[in-house]
Amino acid sequence: MKRISMLGMLIISFLIINQQVSTACTNFLITKGASIDGSTMITYAADSHTLYGELYYQPAADYPEGAMRKIYEWDTGTYLGEIPQPAHTYSVIGNMNEFQVAIGETTYGGRSELASQSGAIMDYGSLIYVTLQRAKTAREAIQVMTDLVAEFGYYSSGESFSISDPEEVWILEMIGKGEGEKGAVWVAQRIPDGFISGHANQARITTFPLSDSKNCLYAKDVISFAREKGWYKGTNKDFSFSDVYAPVDFGGARFCDARVWAGFNKVASGMQSYTEYAKGTVEHGGENNFPTNRMPLWVKPNKQLSVQDVMGMMRDHFEGTDLDMTQDIGAGPYQLPYRWRGLTWQVDSVEYCNERAISTQQTGFSFVAQSRNWLPDPIGGILWFGVDDAYSTCYVPMYCGITEIPECFKVGNGDMLTFSETSAFWTFSTVANYAYLRYSDMIQDIQLVQKELEDKFVAYIPVIDKAAEDLYTNKGKKQARKFITQYSVNEANNATKHWKKLGQYLMVKYTDGNIKREKDGKFERTETGMPASPIFAGYPDWWYKAIVNATGDHFKVTGSSH
Repeated sequence: MKRISMLGMLIISFLIINQQVSTACTNFLITKGASIDGSTMITYAADSHTLYGELYYQPAADYPEGAMRKIYEWDTGTYLGEIPQPAHTYSVIGNMNEFQVAIGETTYGGRSELASQSGAIMDYGSLIYVTLQRAKTAREAIQVMTDLVAEFGYYSSGESFSISDPEEVWILEMIGKGEGEKGAVWVAQRIPDGFISGHANQARITTFPLSDSKNCLYAKDVISFAREKGWYKGTNKDFSFSDVYAPVDFGGARFCDARVWAGFNKVASGMQSYTEYAKGTVEHGGENNFPTNRMPLWVKPNKQLSVQDVMGMMRDHFEGTDLDMTQDIGAGPYQLPYRWRGLTWQVDSVEYCNERAISTQQTGFSFVAQSRNWLPDPIGGILWFGVDDAYSTCYVPMYCGITEIPECFKVGNGDMLTFSETSAFWTFSTVANYAYLRYSDMIQDIQLVQKELEDKFVAYIPVIDKAAEDLYTNKGKKQARKFITQYSVNEANNATKHWKKLGQYLMVKYTDGNIKREKDGKFERTETGMPASPIFAGYPDWWYKAIVNATGDHFKVTGSSH
């Protein structure tokens, strides 16, 4: 997710200047052979301090010859121009269309001289949503995206895209050609079956096969363009897209690739050997002086992953690693794994950083897009959709063939400056922000409800699938889509109501820094009906010691009486 015009080569310096903005978004890509049920999955966390969590909907439509579509930059709403409409466009729910094609992204920025292109129309966000209206497969989506930027210019800086359909999962990395040029250079690689991949604001494709069109596609000038600019002099086979167009530095490793490392670490062995790289140490060598300790583009998980395993990959603060955000003093007495921005800060002219984890407070929405080839397309695709902080959200199943958006997710139901009582984003954000006050206790209550709801959804999905498939076969597509629409809408609105009750429960339980006593699932009362005396939980011993170490005898109690 890009809320800035470019990340640039000097990521740390940029972040110092733009303290309210952070490196954003994380994607993971799961192939059929790496999933427990043979589905493909991609994930996306759309992280931005100004992005509101809502579910976009573009219904299928027919257009007369000569019809045009206006293009507005997704990040800013700036009008960029027009492109011709095709005769027919497909239905799109969020980032997934009715043919189970899904697209996510992360911005890596890359070479600053390539970040602007006068007259360009297609920004990365519009590229995603226009393509979803036009492509029936992942491979076709790559063709549509690259054709669009070639014809209309590429408005954004460097982007990594995750693209999936029920059969294949691809990563596409693209960067514009800069002023005086048109279009972009790019490389796309298919993730081998049985493997998983990921990207998080750092270009990840290095060398790639030049003669394997089944598994690798690329712009014909991706290498020659770099040679013309004087950025690469080596052999074609040693050309590295990332190392030429978006070289990794401390920030690219520590703030970006570290998130991929953390997600891989949850499901695959051997990631410990990349710990120093994740901490920002980038070693160089070889004929081209490229990095020598980067992580592989894909890894094989220790076991085949369920949709809930993949949700779990999106819920991480580096727990159990050297970067664990719950363990340093910045977490406070209640192990809060969040640090308020900026991302970097200084003490006595020395620069330090906060960690940038997969789960972060400024997420607008996130999803796990699941495509299943054994079901009709409108039923086979599920966008497991959640708003606000991925760690404390609840992923609700939105079938890709639905024709209505739940009120709680609807565009226009509140925004970042307008609170709405019926908005899922504001409901989940209210719970999360209250939990930040006493995180180690409240997150346990939140996770109980989160698990209860998500377990229920996962358990019911086979039943809903079967009923929808029977309707599709016997009553037709329209009736099947009506059924899955009713299910998705009801579950989303009910989950939001459930979360509102959770917020009320947390407010009562943790008011004034105390913890209410509970018995048999209810708050405890005395025999006369009065509230039982609460637990005065105070602070952990290490926190009291830290106070004494910082203040000496300032709070010391003297004298013999109390």
